[in-house]
Amino acid sequence: MVAALNPIALRLGPLEIHWYGVIIATGVVLAVILAMREAERRQVSTDDLFDMILWALPFALIGARLYYVLFEWPYYVAHPGEIIAIWHGGMAIYGSLIAAAIVVLVFCRKRQLPVWLVLDIAAPTVLLGQGIGRWGNFMNQEAFGAKTTLSFLQQLHLPDFIVQQMYISGAYRQPTFLYESLWDLLGVVLLLSLRHHKKWFKQGEVFLAYVAWYSFGRFFIEGMRTDSLMLFGAIRVSQLLSAILFVVAIGLWIGRRYYEPRLPDYLTGNQLASAKRATEK
Repeated sequence: MVAALNPIALRLGPLEIHWYGVIIATGVVLAVILAMREAERRQVSTDDLFDMILWALPFALIGARLYYVLFEWPYYVAHPGEIIAIWHGGMAIYGSLIAAAIVVLVFCRKRQLPVWLVLDIAAPTVLLGQGIGRWGNFMNQEAFGAKTTLSFLQQLHLPDFIVQQMYISGAYRQPTFLYESLWDLLGVVLLLSLRHHKKWFKQGEVFLAYVAWYSFGRFFIEGMRTDSLMLFGAIRVSQLLSAILFVVAIGLWIGRRYYEPRLPDYLTGNQLASAKRATEK
């Protein structure tokens, strides 16, 4: 019999600390550190960025859970006590991204920050958090794909602990969590490597590249999953949203280049902050 990994990292009396939460928190911390460093380079106040993160994180958590609960409403009506049980999984990335994006838009307006630049700074670090966070799904044995064979998983040259963890409900499963994690981390490497090339990105385009990259991969990976949230019982919600976001991101990229030819380069950074410092001198 194949033994699954223990989803509980630590027990302190009645308190249980789940690997799911530990992994998600690790991804968030690394994302914040990288975002703060890039903010300094782009003349965005780290104090402002940190304040924004403090607002965005709880709303992202609420959004992720609310999105999931809404599309699984019949179950949660019957089990209302499970609505807050996020340690059992059931967090939708798209819900967190939508909620966090709203917070960023409102915050930047209040603090008079260049919203496209702030989104550019955040985008690769958010993708990093997503790539790490998928390993929380791995520990919970969720976000998996259709039944497969042991020989198929072994042909992928996966470590044994991954192969064993993919034995779920009496069958081996496609490790779709891993496919998405690798896609996300590859995107992080590309965005971090390319965004500092002169003249390559206008402000807003690092963020749009992130949206296009993630939604493109998610569309195909979502089609492989067996636990998708469904609309009308036939449409995979995340697959539909991925297709829409991909088209919108590419359309905005092309449209902004055509209608706003004088967009500032990403490397220009916060022009308002630069002008303010020049005046003070």
